[in-house]
Amino acid sequence: MIRNLALFALAAAALAACNSESHTVVANEAPDPMAAELANAAPVELPPAIAASKTYRCKDNSLVRIDWLAGDKGANLRVGDATTAIALRTPAPPAEGGNEAAPASDAFTAEGGYSLKGQASASNVALTLPGKGSLTCHV
Repeated sequence: MIRNLALFALAAAALAACNSESHTVVANEAPDPMAAELANAAPVELPPAIAASKTYRCKDNSLVRIDWLAGDKGANLRVGDATTAIALRTPAPPAEGGNEAAPASDAFTAEGGYSLKGQASASNVALTLPGKGSLTCHV
């Protein structure tokens, strides 16, 4: 008991030796240097969610997996055992003031000659792959 009191007294003496000056904490000393830029920035649009994932067998007996994106924003295509998806999107609308109108198409396309026509609710899709040409695929 005396030993515990001695340790307690030693701890109290150590704390008493601490600096007892008062400290003032001030919030928001330095304003955010990017506050104006952030206030004027365009709103951020999140990527679309996956609405449906389906596996299709094509006319040449190959398999394709398609992740259909919500809001008809496009689809992610995986051919065969590929783990990397090919992002298929709708063609961009023509720029304002442009004389050429983009062709009306319901196909999703990607660079390299990829094209997909169809919807997530349909059981058949038309797919164009580089090196394979046009294929009809079904669920």
